[in-house]
Amino acid sequence: MGRIVGVALVAAAVLAAGADWARAGLCRTCSKPTCCPQQCCTVMKTCRQVVYEKREVTCYRTCYDRVCEPKVVDRVRYVPETQYREVQCTVWKPVWETQTKTVQYKVCKPVYETKTREVRYTVCKPVHETKEKEVCYTVCKPEKYTKTVKVCSGHWETRQVECAPSTCRPATCGPPPTVCKRVWVPEVIEKEVECVRYVTETHTKKVPYTVCKMVPEEKVKTCTYQVCRMVEEVRTKEVEQRVCKMVPEVITRKVPYTVCKPVHYQETITCVRYVPKRVAYTKTICVPKVVCKQVPVTVCRPAICKPACCCP
Repeated sequence: MGRIVGVALVAAAVLAAGADWARAGLCRTCSKPTCCPQQCCTVMKTCRQVVYEKREVTCYRTCYDRVCEPKVVDRVRYVPETQYREVQCTVWKPVWETQTKTVQYKVCKPVYETKTREVRYTVCKPVHETKEKEVCYTVCKPEKYTKTVKVCSGHWETRQVECAPSTCRPATCGPPPTVCKRVWVPEVIEKEVECVRYVTETHTKKVPYTVCKMVPEEKVKTCTYQVCRMVEEVRTKEVEQRVCKMVPEVITRKVPYTVCKPVHYQETITCVRYVPKRVAYTKTICVPKVVCKQVPVTVCRPAICKPACCCP
């Protein structure tokens, strides 16, 4: 629709231009050309637009209902039953008998003999020897010497000492009185003292000592010993023994065997089957739809320059 409108507008513009050109042919051309103004017009253009509409649709789906039905079924079970039958069989029965027989056996009898032999043995005999050895010993010898020693000593002297006024008598006009007083005067004197010191001296002397040495000596002695020799001897004895003899014997016995006996019975069971059915449900779908609407469009015609015509 929009294309048709556009084509119509272009055709109208062409026709208008042709009319102007025809009119220009009737007129004579002036010396100066003139330009016509551009023409614009508004037209309605049809546009298409896709719109989605919501629509509710009814659909169907298949569901299965569980149906339980009772059903009577014939069944068979086998019951074991024990029965007996007579069977003849041969059995070997033991029969014991006592018998006597002569048995020879060997006995080892010990026989003792006395023998003599010489035995050599070694004896260690002690031998003592006297030897001498040098022994070093130390002797402390006294030695006198003199040394000078400082000794603290002193002596008494009588000296005159002025007496204090308070201790002797009241003060008088004159020289102070004097008192005789013994005073110890210490002094250090040197004197020689005899001292003794011990000086060690090493001496050597010979000391006798005894050494015991073991000397081996071989001796011989005669030993008596007994030898036991086992001699075999054959003897005889009677032995009673029981002999078992197996005698066949035919017997009859009952042998059990099992027979399965069928027992018929009925049982009610539950059968399950599923019944299909259609269930309707509604769902919303979007349906596309094309909508046409008019839109205003401005169309401008291009300006055509043409010479000015002068009509009589």
